[in-house]
Amino acid sequence: MAATADQPPYLLGLRLSGRRVVVAGGGAVANRRVPALLDAGADVLLVSPDVTGSLEDLAQAGRIRWAARRYAAGDIDGAWLVCACTSDAAVNAGIAEEAEARRIWCVRADDASRSSVWTPASGVAGDVRVGVLSGDPRHSAGIRDAIVTGLRSGTLGARRGRGHRPGVALVGGGPGDPGLLTVRGRQLLAEADVVVTDRLAPRSVLDELSPDVQVVDVAKIPYGRSVAQEHINATLIEHAQAGRFVVRLKGGDPYVFGRGAEEVIACLRAGIPVTVVPGVTSAVAVPAAADVPVTHRGVAQEFSVVSVHVAPDDERSTVNWPALAATRGTLVLLMGVERLAAVAETLIRYGRSGSTPVSVIADGTLPTQRTIVATLDTAAPRVFKDGIRPPAVVVIGEVVNVAAEIAGLMRGLLSGMPGGAGSYPAAARSTGPHPGGTQSAGAHAASTAAQGTDQA
Repeated sequence: MAATADQPPYLLGLRLSGRRVVVAGGGAVANRRVPALLDAGADVLLVSPDVTGSLEDLAQAGRIRWAARRYAAGDIDGAWLVCACTSDAAVNAGIAEEAEARRIWCVRADDASRSSVWTPASGVAGDVRVGVLSGDPRHSAGIRDAIVTGLRSGTLGARRGRGHRPGVALVGGGPGDPGLLTVRGRQLLAEADVVVTDRLAPRSVLDELSPDVQVVDVAKIPYGRSVAQEHINATLIEHAQAGRFVVRLKGGDPYVFGRGAEEVIACLRAGIPVTVVPGVTSAVAVPAAADVPVTHRGVAQEFSVVSVHVAPDDERSTVNWPALAATRGTLVLLMGVERLAAVAETLIRYGRSGSTPVSVIADGTLPTQRTIVATLDTAAPRVFKDGIRPPAVVVIGEVVNVAAEIAGLMRGLLSGMPGGAGSYPAAARSTGPHPGGTQSAGAHAASTAAQGTDQA
C-alpha cells in the first residue's frame, strides 16, 4: 500500500553493503541515485539500453554491472531494493508490481504516490547522514540543505551520547577571523566537553559553545605570563582520561610553530587517541589579507617562514641568516616584532639591501588590522614609533610592491563605480601601501579578520 497524507512513511536507514540493488533506467535520475548506492556499498545492477556517460564510466571501471537492454521480468530476483526510473511509466508500473508481489522494496521515480518506498532528500556532514521527507521534494531539499550547512559549519550540532567521541582533537583555529576556522574544526568544537584554548585562537567561537562546555585558558602572553607546555599537556591528558572529549583550539595551524607535535606525542604516550585538524596558517593568510602575495611570478618563486622567538645572534637560533639574506625569495617573520631591528641589521650585514620593501601587518584579518609599509632599514623605527605590538606578521621582499599595485588598481576600480569609492564600506576601499605608510584594516578589500602568529 502506498503512503498517503494521513499515513506517513516509517523512516528507516537501509544498510546495503554487499546487497543487490537493481536500477532500471540509465538517465538523469539513475545518474543521481547510483553514486549514492555505491557509497552505501550496494552491489548495483543497471538495466537500460542507453546510459549517461558517467554511468558508462562506472560500468567500464567495474563498479557497477550494466545490462545494456530493456528491463525484463525476473531482473529483480535476489534484490533487496529496486529503483524504477525508466522514461516509460508503464515499465515502471510493471517493475513496481513485480517488486510488490515479491516483497522487495521499490522506489518508483515517476510516481511517488504509487511507490512503496520514498527516497528522502539526503546529505552528509561528517559521520552524520541527514534525510528529509516532506511530500514536496523541493521543500525537503531546502530543509536538508539548511541542516547539512549548519552541521558542516558547526552552528548546528550536539555532543554525542551513544558512541561519545574519545580522546583529544588538535584544531587549528586559523589566523583569528572565526570565518577562517575550518568546517571540520567547527564540527569538533560542537562536540567538545572541554576546550583548551590559547590567546591566538579565534575567541569569538567560544561564545557559540554550549554553556556546560568547560573552557580552559592556557594563554601565553609575549614577554608576559605564560602557561608551561608541560602543564598544557597534563591538562589535555587529565580531561581525556576522565572520559571527556577535549578540543585543543590553537591559533593558525597546530604544526606551524604551535607545538602541536609535542602535544600529540604527549597524548599518544599516555594512550590517548588524537585527531589533528589543520588550520589556515597566519604565515600566508595574514599577508594575503593585506594583499601581499608571498610568491608572485617574476618576482619571487620561493618564500621562507621563520620564527624569531630568539634573536639572530642567540646561540639557540637554528636559522641560516646568511642564506636568507642571499636569497631573492620572500621572508615571512612570525614573532618578529620585538627583534625586527636585530633581524634587519643581520640581513643587511649579510648582503640584503636596506631598501628592500617590508610590510608589517598587525592583528591580521581582524577588524583592528593595520599595516605599516617601509623598507628594511626603516621598518624597526616605524614599528616602534607606531606602537605595533604582537601579534604581527612581517613580510620582507619585493612582493610588498605587488600589494601597492593591487591597491592602486582597487582605488581606480572603486572610483569608477557609481557614487565613487566613498559610497562603499571602508573595508572595500584601499589607500595602497607606500614606503613609510600606514594602513588600517579598512584599507584592504580583503581585510576582515585574524591574528598574527601560530605560536601557542
